[in-house]
Amino acid sequence: MTILEAYESGEHESNISHFAAMVKLASIDGPINEEEHMVLKRLAFKLDVSDEEVMVVLKSPMNYPLMPPYALEDRIERLQDLFQIIYADHIIDGEERALIYKYAIGLGFSSQDAHAEIEKCMSCFTSENVD
Repeated sequence: MTILEAYESGEHESNISHFAAMVKLASIDGPINEEEHMVLKRLAFKLDVSDEEVMVVLKSPMNYPLMPPYALEDRIERLQDLFQIIYADHIIDGEERALIYKYAIGLGFSSQDAHAEIEKCMSCFTSENVD
């Protein structure tokens, strides 16, 4: 295996892990609804997660630990992806808020930065829903 293949494999595993985190968020407030399925399908395509991998992750998302990217820009993008799934049903409840905070910490944000980034994302998504 070349270094490039190893890097690409690690990046793909990170993408699958990120997809699993989105599945966990989507299912925290009950069964995954149609809007959440649409967001998951779009993000699976973006992350290059195959249909077969999607089915496996949907069956057991807890089998995938969070694998945060190194770059700050990538971590912010992952957090925004997570907000897409939270706001698929146009509301964020207490359980989702608690879990997104845990994911922000898992992505490598400090407690203070996690709260700040979450508030930024929430204001962006709520302003998008108003228009």
